[in-house]
Amino acid sequence: MAEARKPPGAGHGTFDLIDRRLFFEELRAEKSAVFLDVGSGKGDYTIALAEAIGSAGCIYALDAWEEGLAQVRERTSRLGLENVRTIAADVNKGIPLPDWSIDICLMATVLHDLLRGEGTGEVALSETARVLKPGGRLAIVEFKKIEDGPGPPLSIRLSEKEVEGVLAPFGFTTERVSDVGPYHYLLIASHQT
Repeated sequence: MAEARKPPGAGHGTFDLIDRRLFFEELRAEKSAVFLDVGSGKGDYTIALAEAIGSAGCIYALDAWEEGLAQVRERTSRLGLENVRTIAADVNKGIPLPDWSIDICLMATVLHDLLRGEGTGEVALSETARVLKPGGRLAIVEFKKIEDGPGPPLSIRLSEKEVEGVLAPFGFTTERVSDVGPYHYLLIASHQT
């Protein structure tokens, strides 16, 4: 039953496909940062962020896929990471966190899925804007809009300009776009309330 409700793309991690050094360099995360990893899946980005920021920071791993969150909990327990909290929730229905509680929100190869089919991403992006602190940042990792490599079909991929267009109505302004591997880019957008 749980497998039938598995979100699109769940379990297909991309963390091993990016240049991690560039990712962290461009993310510019403070050691005391409070992160939200939307669509965390089995937690590859969550675990790496938790290790990078250490115990001064906190990371919320949010996903509708309970099996993935169970893997996050098992891995963080095994690694002794105490700065990770899991949240079982559908981001298209809301984010169960208080207003202005997050410094950096990460959507790693998630945005294209939020915009597929009947999804407009409106609730997810409105909720992301709500939970970000003034001046908070949204970090989007997406597949380059190219024919090569792994990932969704070209028709589903989002160019940097398309992502900027999707984010703008929610008060996000692009700060920078960086190449973080042969198949992915990282777009950092800030949010002002």
